[in-house]
Amino acid sequence: MFCAFTGTQPRIKRSDGALAPMFVHPRMIRVRQNFTPTPLVEIRETIAIEIGKLQSRLTPGARIAVGVGSRGIANLAEIVRELIEQLLAMGTKPFLIPAMGSHGGATSEGQLEILASYGITEIAMGAPILASLDVRKVGESVDGIPAHCSTDALAADGILLVNRIKPHTDFFGSLGSGLLKMCVIGLGKQAGAATMHLAATQLGYERVIRGLAHVMVQNVPLLGGLAILENQVHETAKIVFVPREQMETAEADLLAEAKAWMPKLPFEEIDLLIVDRIGKNISGAGLDPNVINRSIHGYNSLPMRGNHTAPFVRRIFVRGLTPETHGNGIGIGMADATTHRLVREMDFRKTSINALTALTPQSAKIPIAFDTDREAIERMLISLPLNDMREARIVRIADTLSVADMLVSEPLWDEIKKREGIAALNDLEELVFDDEGNLD
Repeated sequence: MFCAFTGTQPRIKRSDGALAPMFVHPRMIRVRQNFTPTPLVEIRETIAIEIGKLQSRLTPGARIAVGVGSRGIANLAEIVRELIEQLLAMGTKPFLIPAMGSHGGATSEGQLEILASYGITEIAMGAPILASLDVRKVGESVDGIPAHCSTDALAADGILLVNRIKPHTDFFGSLGSGLLKMCVIGLGKQAGAATMHLAATQLGYERVIRGLAHVMVQNVPLLGGLAILENQVHETAKIVFVPREQMETAEADLLAEAKAWMPKLPFEEIDLLIVDRIGKNISGAGLDPNVINRSIHGYNSLPMRGNHTAPFVRRIFVRGLTPETHGNGIGIGMADATTHRLVREMDFRKTSINALTALTPQSAKIPIAFDTDREAIERMLISLPLNDMREARIVRIADTLSVADMLVSEPLWDEIKKREGIAALNDLEELVFDDEGNLD
């Protein structure tokens, strides 16, 4: 399929007289991946059972800090509200703290804004929110790395964390994104996040997170956490309470379950991946490396696949940001093209603070920006040695959390249409742009 232009592609004469490829875009079709459904989780009943395991450890009047992060977790507001109600019913005095490291521009106001965008406010939750970024050192790991904890959390009689378990965006192993990471980075606020990332560049992420989490488990009033797992279509698939004593061991099995439910792009090779939106609510990296198969620390833009594992994505075009990311455009550096409108939406302070705290400056780099979607798509395809643009393997997704439904070009549809679990939702159609040259 890949070779130099041979003249079979239709051409038009440019204003300078030279011949250039005339775009005849491949037809697109909407398809659905039909994943095996998971049982529905009755949130109120499940949380009542899980938090009921804590009742013998709680005394009336105890102040309980509930740590909530910045991820766009399905049913997050409902889960947190039910947890607060259960704690109130047990006679305790719960309050909320943002447990999200440097997110929200590393300011109290920014982190409160993130929680509010998920429907988590003092009025909605029936509990106060203490959003100070002040921390105190609570010990050192065996590697001599200082562990920090929120002073608001330390002043509580007990700490409960609420987080989703899923594969991490920066490292792989028996630990992912979950309760232990929130314990270190979330409770550690910006100072804890910066310390962990700096040490991880020298010793490795899992080693550093586990070492610091051990210090936290031993030295702060942790009660445990609610671990949440989601299925391939971003639905709540499991909620389980992990007590303090099991926090350092339980996540390996939960991560294995989360990996089995991780949605994937069902293709070997993609010429152009169009992503409608990125954001911190979608992934800590904005654009999940587990889905696009690119590293937040950089990638190779050569179109030759070599020994690259599937899916091999040659070009990525990101169209916009989610409202919930509040201008944080981290992850845009993994794309090859974007739009001027996305660049205008970016809050460069929030993005740079997040990228520098995570020691991933590559993730905040601005790719080539175009005025319109049409120009971005065509320029990206021109940058590949395609013999005929109508043969381009194109995929369009809403975001990297939402890959059940997608638009795929005719050549890709021909490759996958006989696979089990793949269904067409409409007929093949031309790509449609509005009068300004943008996709709907």
